[in-house]
Amino acid sequence: MLQNIAIGQYVPGQSFLHRADPRSKLLFIILFATLIFLANNAVTYAILIGFTLYAALLSRLSLSYILNSLKPVWILILFTVVLHIFITKGGTVYFQWGWFTVEEQGVRQAIFISLRLGLLILISSLLTLTTSPIDLTEGLERLLGPLGKIGIPVHDIALMMSIALRFIPTLMEETDKIIKAQTARGANFTSGSLVRRAKNLIPIAIPLFVSAFRRAEELALAMEARGYRGGVGRTRLNKLTFTWRDGIVAVVSVILVIVIGWWRT
Repeated sequence: MLQNIAIGQYVPGQSFLHRADPRSKLLFIILFATLIFLANNAVTYAILIGFTLYAALLSRLSLSYILNSLKPVWILILFTVVLHIFITKGGTVYFQWGWFTVEEQGVRQAIFISLRLGLLILISSLLTLTTSPIDLTEGLERLLGPLGKIGIPVHDIALMMSIALRFIPTLMEETDKIIKAQTARGANFTSGSLVRRAKNLIPIAIPLFVSAFRRAEELALAMEARGYRGGVGRTRLNKLTFTWRDGIVAVVSVILVIVIGWWRT
């Protein structure tokens, strides 16, 4: 079911990841994403996969629930795999049928690119699952703070990003309701030609856009009614502070950089 998709959700808890400072988690996500693109062999990818699984255990969340974040992009991952198998050539020929060949470099690139996408989504999902929207907004604002000195609306940018993440599960749930309602009225989204299926998406897209704009207007009215005027002069109930957990995150970051750099060829 679409409402079971993990990406954008926040699950309250008291795990190590939940209690770490959002700034350290955001910085680590940036570093980890960089390391994913630097990894270029089986050993480095194995290290990154192992670390991602260990981070999932630290979150004290169900691994199956975390893996649900891959549901929205599994088609993209599959398309990427097929594309690289068809296009990338080089190395040993594993299979040949007429003009179609499956070669070593194609299989290698297909595996590595799909792993990159999967790891990026999983580690990003761990961030949203263990960080509340309020903490995420404040963490982004604090990290982007220096840009405010040159006139960039840092608070507004951070708020928009956190609201966008927060509305992902809401829109997924709304989409699921619309699909069920259209199915009950006789719509068929699972059979027919590709063009037919694309046309069947119109009864889903239109009410979904209407609902999204309605929710956005309601949110804007609610913020105005509560006196929201942007980040100028705002105070915070809870101040962000670095703790020993963030020190461990920093040490782990350095270790990962050294290990990936050592094993990278």
